[in-house]
Amino acid sequence: MTTAPGLTLGLRLPPALFSDTRALRAFLTYVDATPLERVCVGDHVTFREGIGFDGLQFATAAAVLTERVAIETAVYLLPLRHPVPVARQISSLATLAPGRFIFGVGVGGEDRNEMLACGLDPSTRGRRLDESLSIMRDLLAGETVDRSGGLFELDGVRVLPAPEARVPILVGGRSDAALRRAGRLGDGWLAVWVSPRGFAEGCAEVEQHADEAGRDISHWEHGMHVWCGFGTGPGAARAELGRQMEALYGIPFERFERYCPYGSPEEVAEAIRPYLDAGCTSINLIATAPSPLEAADGAVRVRALLGGLA
Repeated sequence: MTTAPGLTLGLRLPPALFSDTRALRAFLTYVDATPLERVCVGDHVTFREGIGFDGLQFATAAAVLTERVAIETAVYLLPLRHPVPVARQISSLATLAPGRFIFGVGVGGEDRNEMLACGLDPSTRGRRLDESLSIMRDLLAGETVDRSGGLFELDGVRVLPAPEARVPILVGGRSDAALRRAGRLGDGWLAVWVSPRGFAEGCAEVEQHADEAGRDISHWEHGMHVWCGFGTGPGAARAELGRQMEALYGIPFERFERYCPYGSPEEVAEAIRPYLDAGCTSINLIATAPSPLEAADGAVRVRALLGGLA
């Protein structure tokens, strides 16, 4: 069996828990006691017909309710916000969970009305993200920031105290712009819906952009998001996974299916293994299952199978 001793595996918090504080606390306590290294949360302000939840608020809740696991936004829609107050939020969160917070960001764009609802021009979202990341990297390093001539005008802005432990910034997306952004402004790339070959090629492209920008990154934190389904059988697992993805994205599941394994943990692990062979050492599972705890147990089993712990 191919093993990956350096593998880290995270699990997205099931949104069904967000309206039940006791269930959320119990789930996080349970996960914190497993070998899983990370929990992650998504983010939307008003997606499609108004659904969503604030990624940093639930990341903070997860940080307070755990002691060991890392907390990752995967991904936070930074273009919808002003970078200065977000830098303050992250500085505060990093104080609550020193060394345990990972800031994953994305441009969004699946629903342009979300940008419009926030009073923003959808065509500026890539530029907003680039400028915001540049500003936030400096603020989180404790530097004084001045900006003019762009989307943000800043004069001598500081956000102190700066986090004692560095907050990694990971950039999600599949586009050429996302890969360029990850190389020039991030500490890693978060891939989704790409083949193993596409993952390896994307990582190489990110690192090429970093070289061209004169950046020397000694340790990239590239990773993958993987939607997957656990269930009593492949048919039931596929049906629930497809239902949830179609409800969220409004696109037939068949468009995603080749990237989204389902069935037993053994079947899911076998589908993920080629990504490890392509150099991926960080996986976030966005798992559907009959219950949140069954999703956690499935992820733990996948972690054991891929990490050589079984």
